Amino acid sequence: MKRIIGSVATCVLLGVSIHAQAPQGPPKPGPEVERLAYFVGNWNEQGKSTAHGMEGPVSSTQEWEWVSGGFFLEGHSVNKSPAGDFSIMSVLGYDPETKMYTYNAFDSWGESITAKGSVSGDTWTWITESMIQGKPIETRLTEKEVSKTQYTLKYESSTDGGKTWSSDLESTFTKVAATTPSK
Repeated sequence: MKRIIGSVATCVLLGVSIHAQAPQGPPKPGPEVERLAYFVGNWNEQGKSTAHGMEGPVSSTQEWEWVSGGFFLEGHSVNKSPAGDFSIMSVLGYDPETKMYTYNAFDSWGESITAKGSVSGDTWTWITESMIQGKPIETRLTEKEVSKTQYTLKYESSTDGGKTWSSDLESTFTKVAATTPSK
């Protein structure tokens, strides 16, 4: 009988402990995720590429919105560059394990990009490491919030492990009012 009472007591205590640890509803995004709200909306880009062999004007239109649950932003852009026109589907988020922002993009040229980012004050910095024609290349993209409706972008690359950087693109993004379809 003591054994049964002991087993019942253990089960009751275990049940109380599990119940106390059970989440109270779905998880909520933290302040790091909420910081991404700056990018929500529609943006127009105007800039200039100075990358070797791709010099000239660049432009894009971008739309960013929250994914259901509020942990990620999904973006779609249509881009014009000296290398040709292309579109991109992107996802922005935050990885609490590494304490870094994440950017994953897939474009209509069959390329994918994965970047890690950080924000300090009004400046976002994104880093990628990849291979181009068998050689390592690191890129750094810096976005500076000028106002609630404008930010600048500078894209740089390095082929020597980040010792020296070449400027490949500079542009300005301006937030625009969402267009509503006409009836």
